[in-house]
Order: sequence, then structure tokens, then C-alpha cells
Amino acid sequence: MTLLIAGLVLFIVTHLLRPFAPGLRNAGIAALGKPGWMALHGIVSLLSLVLIAYGFVDARENGGEMLYFPPTFLSHIALTLMLIASICLVAGFLPAGHIRTKLKFPLLVAIKIWALAHLLANGESYSVLLFVTILAWAAILRITLKKRIAAGETRLPVFVSAKYDLISVVVGLALYAAIVLKLHEWVIGVPPLP
Repeated sequence: MTLLIAGLVLFIVTHLLRPFAPGLRNAGIAALGKPGWMALHGIVSLLSLVLIAYGFVDARENGGEMLYFPPTFLSHIALTLMLIASICLVAGFLPAGHIRTKLKFPLLVAIKIWALAHLLANGESYSVLLFVTILAWAAILRITLKKRIAAGETRLPVFVSAKYDLISVVVGLALYAAIVLKLHEWVIGVPPLP
């Protein structure tokens, strides 16, 4: 699981740099310029995701210890949660409707639901490591965003139109269907339906 752990550490460090080490981020922007810093950040983020993906596949192929054995009904709950996560994910990329304004940060909500759903359905040590880490990261990031809002560094989304809620639901349902019917098995190698 060394690659998986390395990827997760790199991911966490790069994605919590702004709230926990703003001076380092600002120094990087001053030295490289904003486009250079963004390019470097993007490359390191991509590298972290590649390490996580390869590390996860490697851990799965070499067999991880089972920490718990989820009952089958939890897979059905996980599938239901993933439907909600798909809608939240789409809402996070659109102008604000009711979903986005109520959730404030629907992308983080989608990530937290995704991680929780997968913890319910997977008990392998490598799965638990991945999903607990991502869930913790999303929770920490949400807390730091709340502080940034209070400090006036960022703003909450402002309602634009309810049509974006409808688009979120329709596109989220289509995304969910694609994931369940083919994408999950194609990308991850495991069919999500029991």
C-alpha cells in the first residue's frame, strides 16, 4: 500500500496548502507567477491521483486485510447515496439553484457522500484507508472554507435560477446511470451492482 499512502499524502498536502500554509502558496505564486503556480499545482495534483489509482489497484491485486464484512444491504444503501452524490456533483459545476445555495459547497458534499457510501460497501484495509482519508480531507476543507467565508476571503453562492436544480437532477441521474451500468466497472474494474 506504499503507493496508495504516498498518493494520499501528496493529495492532502497539495489540497490543504491554501488553508494551512498560505505563506508557502503566496511565495510560490510570487516566484512562479499565478499561471506557473497553477500549472505546478495541477501537475502535482494529477501525480497524486495517478499514485492513488495505481496504489489502489496494486493493493487490491495483492489482497488487503478485511477489516469488516459489510452486509449486502449496505451495498443498496451505498447505491442510493451515490445517486444523491451524483446530483450534488453536477450542482457544484452549475450556477446556483436551490441545491447549490442550500448545500453551499455541493462538490464537497458529493465527495463526503461518495466516501461514506464506499465505506459502507467496502471493508478492505486499502478501501478504508482511501475513503476515510478522502472523507477527513473533505470535512477539514469544509471547516476551513467556513472560516474563509467568515474572514471575507470567499463568498457563498448566490441563487440564480431553479432551472439549474432541474439540470442537476437530470444530468446527475444520467451520470449515475452511466456509472452504475458501465463506468464503474470500466474504470475501477468492479461492477457496483451486487
